[in-house]
Amino acid sequence: MNYLFLDNGFEEIEALTTVDLLRRANIPVTTISVTGKPMVMGAHDIAVQADGLIDDVDFSDAETLILPGGATHLDNCVALCDLLIKHNEEGKLIAAICAAPAVLGKLGILKGKTATCYPGFESFLGESHIGGLVVESKNVITAKGPGLSADFAFCLIEKLAGSEIADAVYDAAQY
Repeated sequence: MNYLFLDNGFEEIEALTTVDLLRRANIPVTTISVTGKPMVMGAHDIAVQADGLIDDVDFSDAETLILPGGATHLDNCVALCDLLIKHNEEGKLIAAICAAPAVLGKLGILKGKTATCYPGFESFLGESHIGGLVVESKNVITAKGPGLSADFAFCLIEKLAGSEIADAVYDAAQY
């Protein structure tokens, strides 16, 4: 299973584009609230009902953990941080876009990897910051910002389902 984490202030385009395109590729993705409530408010006042709450989900089947940007305090959720660290130690896929790669940087997940992020968050990435639009490094995919939401999602689709499926969704979406 693939999980996308939502906190108040998340970037709607980054979260919803990713979920939409993954599901079009028949890749299961579950949205998870880290707020303790199922309804999560996006950065542009779009309310989203998460599929589950972080404290109620067994993540033992997690294939990919996905962090949209906007919610710059995702690292305040201890359960999520613990999950990200464990997932990284197991070499499993982690994806973050916009400001969210800063969370990975703070947790040491980017050590020995390259990454990108939204301008102004580079210091949290340390030596791993190389810029770029979408960067894949070992088990981590990062993207620069909202305008790259589809590119970020297509990179995930290609990684999870292969280029043939990614191309089919790409064509069907008229991207």
